Formats: sequence, C-alpha cells, structure tokens
Amino acid sequence: MIKPFATLAIACLALVGCSQSKDETATSESKQTAETTEQRELIIATEAAYPPFNDTDPSGNIVGFDVDVINAICAEIQAKCQIVAQDWDGLIPSLLMGKYDAIIAGMSITPERQAQVDFSEPYFSNTIAWLAKKDGSFDPNNITDKVLGGQRSTTGAAYISEKYDGKDGNRVQLYDTYTNAYLDLKAGRNQAVMAEKASASDWLKQAGNEEFGLVGEEINNNDNLGIAVRKGDALKAQFDAALATLKQTGKLAEIEKAHFQ
Repeated sequence: MIKPFATLAIACLALVGCSQSKDETATSESKQTAETTEQRELIIATEAAYPPFNDTDPSGNIVGFDVDVINAICAEIQAKCQIVAQDWDGLIPSLLMGKYDAIIAGMSITPERQAQVDFSEPYFSNTIAWLAKKDGSFDPNNITDKVLGGQRSTTGAAYISEKYDGKDGNRVQLYDTYTNAYLDLKAGRNQAVMAEKASASDWLKQAGNEEFGLVGEEINNNDNLGIAVRKGDALKAQFDAALATLKQTGKLAEIEKAHFQ
C-alpha cells in the first residue's frame, strides 16, 4: 500500500517530468523548424564574359540568360545562390576543388566534360555559325588561306580545329573569349569566327558591326548546354526537377525569349 505522502511525491515528480518532456519537445521542434526554413546557400560560377549567356554590366553586376535561369532554379529549390565570375579555363578545375557548387556558363555537354563532372538535363540547345564580312570575301563553301577564329575549349573551336587547321593554307586562332575573337575579326586579324549563333547574333546587334553577318548555313552539332556539378552530387537531381518545372510552366521559354528574340 502506498502512503498518501508518497503518492503525492510521485505525482509531483511525474508532473515535473512531463513538463520537462514538453519543454524539450518544443525546443526540438523549434530547432527543426529553424533548420527547415533556413535557406541553403550555394555558390554558382559563370564566365561573366559570354553575352548573351553571361556578362558583366557597367556597374559590375553579373547578368545574362544563364543568370536568370539559375536564379529561377534557385527559387524553385529554395536556395540562396551567390553567382561568381571565373575565367573559362578555370571553371571545371575550380569546381572539382570545391571552390563553388555548380557551373552555369553556356557550357556544352560533351563526353570529355562528362568524364569529369555531372550535368543537369539541357536547358538550352545551340547551333554554330560563321561570322564574317557580308561582302563575299569569305565563302564558307571554299575556305582556303584564311585565319579562322574561335573561343578555345568550345564545341565550335573543336569543329574548326579538326576540319580546317593546317589544311588548305588555313590557320585556326583560338581566343580566351568570343569578344576578343570578334575584335580581331573587326581589325582584320582573322577572316571569320566560328561561334554559337546566339553569341554571334548578340554581337551583331551592337552598333558599328553592320558590315558583318552570319554567313552560310548554321550548323547543328548537337550542342546542348547543361549545369555542371561534381560527380555524384545530389544537386543534379534537384536541378533536373527544377528545370522540368520551369519548362512545364513556360518560365524557361519566357527567360529565353527575353534574351534571344
């Protein structure tokens, strides 16, 4: 038989225990809520020198199609994304070193790159084309004794290097950016540039470039752009899901229209 005093003491202990349990539960739930509502922070790299995909405006802001796409993706996955500039040749090496979480830089999905990184599903499909004077001095069907420009480490550069470099008197000159290739075209230091149609078209809109144009037929070389992440990173699946949503809702098409039409 339990004495009344002992019963009271046990009851009080029980109440204290219940109170502590409730407090601990509430604290745990608060922590979980804070962790859930706190946005992840991701660092995304781009070249910031490849308009209209990515560029730096006069105020120093990184802008362009790639920037708008990644911002839309980050909103979908509820992540806070910081976009940073990185020279083209250092993009993949710096990603592998853990300097940032992903790359969106108008980067083509190629077997060579897939050996190093994982890519999201494509978010844009490119074609390549010749950019040259419109006066007939460059014939894409008869290319001899010409200096041909391109941006190094691009699918266009690979195309002209394989097909024309050292053949029929031609020489391929590769540049760190398309902008520099276009400047040499204007200065007469090369006679044509093989470029992504979107990049070349954007340059042609600028004042002072009226004597140049896209010469010959554009070439579909199955050039699809993707977002690069480290091998096995779960971000790939999240980016893929977000891109699927943006395509379904028409948001991706809306962003594309704003930059390319």
